[in-house]
Amino acid sequence: MSERIAVLGAGGHTGGFVVAELRRRGMTPIPCGRATDLDRAFRDADAVINCAGPFATTAAPTIGAAIRAGIPYLDVTAELEVVADTFAAFPGAGIPIVPAVAFYGGLGDLLATAAVGDRPGADHLTIAYALSSWRPTPGTRATGRVSAQRRDGRRVTYTGRRLRHRTGDAPRTEWTFPAPVGTRPVVGEFTTADSAVIPTHLDVPEISTVMTSNAVDDLLAADPSGPVAIDEHGRSAQTFLVEVVARSGGEERRAVASGRDIYAVTAPLVVAAAARILAGEGNAAGVASAGARFDARDFLSALSPGHLTLG
Repeated sequence: MSERIAVLGAGGHTGGFVVAELRRRGMTPIPCGRATDLDRAFRDADAVINCAGPFATTAAPTIGAAIRAGIPYLDVTAELEVVADTFAAFPGAGIPIVPAVAFYGGLGDLLATAAVGDRPGADHLTIAYALSSWRPTPGTRATGRVSAQRRDGRRVTYTGRRLRHRTGDAPRTEWTFPAPVGTRPVVGEFTTADSAVIPTHLDVPEISTVMTSNAVDDLLAADPSGPVAIDEHGRSAQTFLVEVVARSGGEERRAVASGRDIYAVTAPLVVAAAARILAGEGNAAGVASAGARFDARDFLSALSPGHLTLG
């Protein structure tokens, strides 16, 4: 009998990719709307994947329902405050809880874990994102507004072993990405959920993040149009490259992943994590990230070449 996975927010853009990926892997999705009675919906489910943002509203009640049902909980939030809240609120939960198993959060966490390798951490991590373009979904825009309100217009950075707020304009500089991207203008202090999950299991006092400036400009633009599908899987033409550099002393270690469509690639990330947990891998109770639960290199390799190209 195939595993039954409840998907909160199944009708959304990312939720649709998750439902399709579950079916592709022979699993049975149970689509759940926002007004769903979660206790009833989770009664026959083996796990739940929360794709319904803003997660500041949905994460805690969905985790509560998953705990009552005794099933693993995973989500795809990019809201770093929600990730921090989840780790703080559910440390002794009797189920596996895995927040931010998505492009922002899980992918950077897995790459950082792979780059660090056999070390307990690094003196400094840099996470560099290159997007060819970025047409945010309505969900991304909604969660961005919620996060901005929580931050009172301030930026977030990870320095001195904790998240801190800063005011003023983000720094702009250049970053040389691996070919074929090359040297590009970037915006610094583009802090995402990666900086909330990585320090929960790696000893990293400083995390720097940069995003190509064209993608930041797209994110801030008034254009409300979202991603445009160009293939039979619903993926857009957007391409991405993520490079993680771990520095310790005079040594640098790197891990790189590239692919198509940041929303589409979230689906194989979170579904693979759910499948591994249900198979008994990384299924310890409590809150832990993908990088803490799984062998990072094996996890990433299993997604290549169908979903990721590793460098």
